[in-house]
Amino acid sequence: MNRRSFLRRSAGVTGAGILTGLASWRESAVGQTTDPYGPSGSITEVEGIKAGHFTDPRRPTGCTVIMAEDGAVGGVDVRGGAPGTRETDLLDPVNMVQRVHAIVLSGGSAFGLDTATGVMRYLEERSIGFNVRIARVPIVPAAILFDLGIGGKPKIRPDAEAGYRACQAATPDPVPEGSIGAGAGATVGKMAVGVPGTRTSMKAGIGNACFTSPDGLRVGAIVAVNAVGDVYDPDSGRVLAGARMPDGSGFVRVAKRIRETGSLRLEAPPGNTTIGVIVTNAGLTKTQANRIAQVGHDGLARAINPAHLQADGDTLFAMATGTWAGNVNLSLVSILAAEAVTRAIIRAIVTAEGLPGYPSYSDLNAG
Repeated sequence: MNRRSFLRRSAGVTGAGILTGLASWRESAVGQTTDPYGPSGSITEVEGIKAGHFTDPRRPTGCTVIMAEDGAVGGVDVRGGAPGTRETDLLDPVNMVQRVHAIVLSGGSAFGLDTATGVMRYLEERSIGFNVRIARVPIVPAAILFDLGIGGKPKIRPDAEAGYRACQAATPDPVPEGSIGAGAGATVGKMAVGVPGTRTSMKAGIGNACFTSPDGLRVGAIVAVNAVGDVYDPDSGRVLAGARMPDGSGFVRVAKRIRETGSLRLEAPPGNTTIGVIVTNAGLTKTQANRIAQVGHDGLARAINPAHLQADGDTLFAMATGTWAGNVNLSLVSILAAEAVTRAIIRAIVTAEGLPGYPSYSDLNAG
């Protein structure tokens, strides 16, 4: 049974009831025969949310758009030391605009920020945006990850047309996961081990999850995972993907190696960053949405170790549609947001497809 199912079966509608469900899920996962990393819902279960991918056929890169055509209260929290973002200042609670209309996650390093231009064009054609009387200006924050070294053609990167095409693909259907969209060129475990130039990293992707409470509160996350660090199952402590020993004997366990050696040497170029969006149907203020994005990073750090390094651009957005009429318990929403981020990261790993030189979780766990 996955966490989403357990939430739906939990008795009562209080925060305590849902937290009991999460704790019970962990206990029931021990020794179970079903897939503990199976699907956990989709962010498009949140009313008013659509999502779409564009994956470039010429090399592994792409972008993903999360749309709220009726608008959603937005927030953001940037923890990495090397972020690439657009319109994050606008999400500060002291600033005027309250609602966003889409958020873009993209590969292509800073070049990929151009995808937001295509998303703006798509929305403007449909008269969606902030009304400034003489026009409607779509509010489209964005964040990028570095995947220029994947596929041998660094001048191919997502652009405005890619963003537009991701919008054309956006639907309220369950979001496809794995090596697609912003996760197409994502990799993890980029600590260099052994002979300089030896590649020990693995393929990652994009994943999502959504938890639903008995009274209809929904909290989900979508995350593209391109981390320096290793990805863990926090319930078991198992490494799911990360830097591999050159002889194939297992994982390096980057944090442990750093403790033992006091040094960190990354594969070159240092292409990293984990980016994502937390979505909820709760009615949040802009300040509360920023708080949800902050706490979401707890879920990131539970699944990725190390995280938030100088070579990472780790960024999480929040979108609150306000379509749920219940009373908001911000602590409850925060806990579910962090859990959803963790689960989305795990899904990004287990659904990824390997590339030459970058094995995936499924490649190493076949059979």
